[in-house]
Amino acid sequence: MQRLSEFLVGLIFGIGLILSGMTDPGKVIGFLDLFGNWDPSLAFVMGGAILVGVFAFAVAKKRTTSLLGGAMQLPTARHVDKRLIIGSLAFGAGWGLAGFCPGPALVSLGAGEVKAAVFVLAMLIGMLAFEVAERLKAPASK
Repeated sequence: MQRLSEFLVGLIFGIGLILSGMTDPGKVIGFLDLFGNWDPSLAFVMGGAILVGVFAFAVAKKRTTSLLGGAMQLPTARHVDKRLIIGSLAFGAGWGLAGFCPGPALVSLGAGEVKAAVFVLAMLIGMLAFEVAERLKAPASK
């Protein structure tokens, strides 16, 4: 049941990304082009996502288990540090340059988009480089 629900949620998420235009890099870049030919339509997508998230987290905070019975594990960290800022800047730069973020890139990859394949490959290389850097840094900090 767990895997089926994961599949269905992922499918609904992917369909939502397609219908909202988030898988179209041109639409995303148009949204980010504030001083050119700005396309504000994705602001409504983000606003809707934030609205759903606010209510979902309000309900989740009151629960100890998920709807399928698993442990509820919500984030507890509240501080902003250098790693968060650098990660946010890297995410934003990648989104602005490529017009993809990870979720829409995976959906576009499934649709056979070559640009998405390049983005996902670069993303995986970046994730691997981060893991290697963290492991190299770990012994020095002990």
